[in-house]
Amino acid sequence: MTAASTGLSDEAAPPTDSASTLEETDMTIIDETAVDAAAAPARPAYRLVGVTKTYQQKGRVVQALTGVDVEIQTGEFVAIQGPTGGGKSTLLQLLGALDAPTSGHVQIGDADLDTASAQDLERLRAREIGFVFQAFNLIPTLTAAENVAMGLEPLGLDRLERDVRVAEALARVGLSERAEHRPGELSGGQQQRVAIARAIAKEPRVLLADEPTGNLDEQMRDEILSVLEQLNADGLTLVVVTHDSAVAKRARRRLRLDRGTLQDITT
Repeated sequence: MTAASTGLSDEAAPPTDSASTLEETDMTIIDETAVDAAAAPARPAYRLVGVTKTYQQKGRVVQALTGVDVEIQTGEFVAIQGPTGGGKSTLLQLLGALDAPTSGHVQIGDADLDTASAQDLERLRAREIGFVFQAFNLIPTLTAAENVAMGLEPLGLDRLERDVRVAEALARVGLSERAEHRPGELSGGQQQRVAIARAIAKEPRVLLADEPTGNLDEQMRDEILSVLEQLNADGLTLVVVTHDSAVAKRARRRLRLDRGTLQDITT
């Protein structure tokens, strides 16, 4: 048989393995670690399991918390309501890593209060948890900017970074033009905004607010709530303890704490 009759040239191409070619051209490399990271759910900001808290008061045992089980997801806005003496302040102390439970487990992000050292807890409070209270707790002789800067002292920042953080925090609460004013020159709502700026300047993951509008009239209350809602929209986890139903209704999730028992009352 001649080359012409076969249709092949003198230098025939080597045979190809179609299966091998398909495997080589269509192969996709999958980064399994990236897939795992994307699929893994975000760690809750808080996880409390079977938490109790008892203490002695005038010779009797007070059960402040009785078997509290709750998770607060990262980025949530949660309001905690309840009567005076129902355990709200005790719960806030635990969420702020300021106290430890009598029994049960409190996990704050990656930190477990059962196993964390005193140094770890101090770092947690200094860097990852911001606090705002009903009282503004501003130093009257310092300007708004100087009061905010005081909240950054534990971080040991250099002056440039500190000044940048102070300016950014005041801008986020709408007080850039009041940076050089002292507390006596500010309204109650403006003073509370300075207190919020002081809490967020350290760039915490969580903001705990204990009756943050308790000393304000309705207009100023709504101004502060708008500031807090914007911070939450930016990704900050927000936990507010309040007696004011108008405040609680602005939260995405509502919890009620009464006689040490926590109940979800979100509707």
